Amino acid sequence: MATTLAEEVEKMRYSQLQEWELAKVNYDNLRTVKTKKFVIDSIPMIVQFNPKRITSSAAKVDSKSIQERKCFLCPGNLPEQQKGIDFMGKYLVLVNPFPIFPKHLTIPGYKHEPQQIKGKITDMLELAYSLQDYVFFYNGPKCGASAPDHLHFQAGNKGFLPMEKDFDSFKKENIVLKSNIQISLLAEYPCSTFIMESEDILLIDEYFNKIDDALEIKTGEYEPMMNVLVWYSQDRYKLCFFPRVKHRPSCFFEEGENNILISPASVDMGGVFITPLEKDFDKIKEEDVSKIIWEVCLDKASLQKIADQLNA
Repeated sequence: MATTLAEEVEKMRYSQLQEWELAKVNYDNLRTVKTKKFVIDSIPMIVQFNPKRITSSAAKVDSKSIQERKCFLCPGNLPEQQKGIDFMGKYLVLVNPFPIFPKHLTIPGYKHEPQQIKGKITDMLELAYSLQDYVFFYNGPKCGASAPDHLHFQAGNKGFLPMEKDFDSFKKENIVLKSNIQISLLAEYPCSTFIMESEDILLIDEYFNKIDDALEIKTGEYEPMMNVLVWYSQDRYKLCFFPRVKHRPSCFFEEGENNILISPASVDMGGVFITPLEKDFDKIKEEDVSKIIWEVCLDKASLQKIADQLNA
């Protein structure tokens, strides 16, 4: 009997944590990371102090820096100890050696092509169906991706992100309600968010593209700013689309006591804010998290205008 992708990935993950010292140490250390909880707009959110994420949070993603380093997601540049599992002949499923989740995967494409989600949503949904114990996420090239030059997704185990864990309890405002798809806005969630729920991959792709087309593409960029979460549960695909307006909040660039090194990505939008510096973890408050969200996300009035277009 053929093994499933989920079985192959779990076997690979176990093997990597036994044989790859870097991954083993970092996953062991994850058990002792510090966390604290806030409630923002009645929604529970978590702040995690995770020093190993400094490489991602502080990554230089300008064109010059990218050109001057080797792409660390190209198959030929992976560490010798890092092993992967093929998916669809297009992607390689890898253990992420710098985890946020107890089970954390990175899924780069084989081809070295820019981080761009349009035309790839169906692949992301297929991954979610094949690995149903995981939440998949996409960070736009200026929204948390530390390798904006190489298309990739990431995934983490379910039950970790408040967005996924508490999804059924959130109050939703329907904007498209048909027999085969439901699109809604989250009424109380701090981040401006489109929610799609459907059994039909192609229908989600169609509406995703409509929202994508309605968003501004900033000068010099090729994609609207966004983060995306996807998972499969209760026989339906769930997709969370977070439109963004800013890469990093002003506190990232402040000096002295006002500096907070935080670079929001999909995990943060999903309710777990990553602070790689202990000084930031110790001092960050609810109002700081709320301000960061407000600063980097599309405002809710603009979100509503796009919602109205979907029903036009």
